[in-house]
Amino acid sequence: MNNYHDEDTKRLIKAFSLLKNENDIENFINDLCTIKEVKDMSKRLLCAIKLINGEVYQDIIDETGISSATLSRINQCIKYGDGGYKKAIDLL
Repeated sequence: MNNYHDEDTKRLIKAFSLLKNENDIENFINDLCTIKEVKDMSKRLLCAIKLINGEVYQDIIDETGISSATLSRINQCIKYGDGGYKKAIDLL
């Protein structure tokens, strides 16, 4: 869906793939991201779960406070993206 895979992005993805456990990943995310960035990504995952479970837009917006534009983007990724949300959610 996105064509942002320059060498820096590939290195970031590789770094995640090489981490061995949840603690190492958590430490990396804490060093890499602000608290707000982590909370925003966490909220996006929650919204994706809710969309996949059939919840309606307005209920998700009311419950999470996410913008309709962001929720629409998440929905587009679920429907037409590379399957990242679905794969991660299935693994959870």
